[in-house]
Amino acid sequence: MTTSKIEKKLQHYTGKAIADYNMIQHGDRVMACLSGGKDSFTMICMLDNLRKRAKIDFTLHAFTLDQGQPGWDDSKLRQWLTDHNISFTILNQDTYSIVKEKIPENHTYCGLCSRLRRGIIYSYAEEYGFTKIALGHHRDDLIRTLLMSVFYNGEIRSMPPKLLTDSKRHILIRPLAYCQENDIIAYAKERQFPIIPCNLCGSQDNLARMRVKLLIENLAKENPKVPSNMLHALSSLKPSQLMDKQMWDFKNLELLRDVTAKETNEELLF
Repeated sequence: MTTSKIEKKLQHYTGKAIADYNMIQHGDRVMACLSGGKDSFTMICMLDNLRKRAKIDFTLHAFTLDQGQPGWDDSKLRQWLTDHNISFTILNQDTYSIVKEKIPENHTYCGLCSRLRRGIIYSYAEEYGFTKIALGHHRDDLIRTLLMSVFYNGEIRSMPPKLLTDSKRHILIRPLAYCQENDIIAYAKERQFPIIPCNLCGSQDNLARMRVKLLIENLAKENPKVPSNMLHALSSLKPSQLMDKQMWDFKNLELLRDVTAKETNEELLF
């Protein structure tokens, strides 16, 4: 198959992110989480291309979690993976019923849903000895999460391209961290992925994340560099210009100034 322009672009930025953050090493066993959406399908393709062409020797295994959603049909996904010679596991765990039972209507399901899903993924990766867990989050996910954290949680944080989990037992990687969602959308249409829609989150039209998405899109209409500037901000921190008292001893800055001045004067005397 001829490599298209959009695939070359996505492959370039995927390779750059992997190299910049040393995401994959020789001998890694990578478990790529394939939800059935456009992002994870794109990630699988990028990693499979890399596996075939790069000098790094690693294995790739697709992991899909069937959460018991009504209308779930993974037959085309199974066929797609088989046609592309990608090993895979599809595990059935009915977390859908748990989320629907615990979360009232018109409330956001994503928090509980993601926690349940994450626990299952971590357990499977540990049981079968996978050294990396690959997730399909892209550039726009990272910058939206940044604003979500600021607006709704009062914290400056996002999704790092590479993460050691709190348990110190798993390393998560996000190979699409530099890739734009619009490019992924175009690529998904080009490749005609057998998308499986999410009937849980997709049924909630007023998610805060959608409002943040629209905010960034509107700002980008005025200044197209806004999204890329936000991504750059995540790797260009200026702690001295913020207000974190754990980073800076604000109560004793005068003491630090006076000590520095004294040391400078003593140096000048010699």
